[in-house]
Amino acid sequence: MSIIDKTILFVKSKLEQAEGGHDWFHIERVYKNALLIAQEETCDLTVVKLGALLHDIADSKFHDGDETIGPKTARLFLEAEKVDEATIVHVVNIIENISFKGGNFEKKVSSKELEIVQDADRLDAIGAIGIARCFNYGGFKNRALYNPAIPPKFGMSKEEYKTNDSPTINHFYEKLLLLKDKMNTPTGKKIAEARHRFMENFLSQFYAEWEGES
Repeated sequence: MSIIDKTILFVKSKLEQAEGGHDWFHIERVYKNALLIAQEETCDLTVVKLGALLHDIADSKFHDGDETIGPKTARLFLEAEKVDEATIVHVVNIIENISFKGGNFEKKVSSKELEIVQDADRLDAIGAIGIARCFNYGGFKNRALYNPAIPPKFGMSKEEYKTNDSPTINHFYEKLLLLKDKMNTPTGKKIAEARHRFMENFLSQFYAEWEGES
């Protein structure tokens, strides 16, 4: 069995009870997005595949904000599978640097593989699926759909972003609508444009219905 097949089985088992927006199907979509983007890029495809599969193996949101669990879990698995150290380091770097974290996080490393997996992950946060995931997580956290009296928070620090509990609609302005301009690759940017327009149309319809105008 290949290391990719073993990783798929490992991730499926680890995320069996995961919240719906961060489950195996999220990983699978990111994996497919990454493969699509990688077709147009010069990259180490094995690192891209492993990075995409392991990028959310232990999301800090579900581990009391601990950002070390994901990288540690991935490293232990890859070491057990006798993956070479250079590949492990690269994959761990992807996991540690992929997150949005309020939009103010400076990546400590850079690589084409990280850019591909980051774009693939961000694409799953926007468009129709991004909207569905956003409201699914908002429901999971028992947040209000929308409250006109609570404006979005801009320029949040990493810690403020992690502890923010504002209504779900605010998250569009605090993250989702910002992702289009943060894409790294030509393919990612092209796909993001269409998904961004879909979200703008959704918000227009949402507000029209909220005000009883549509």
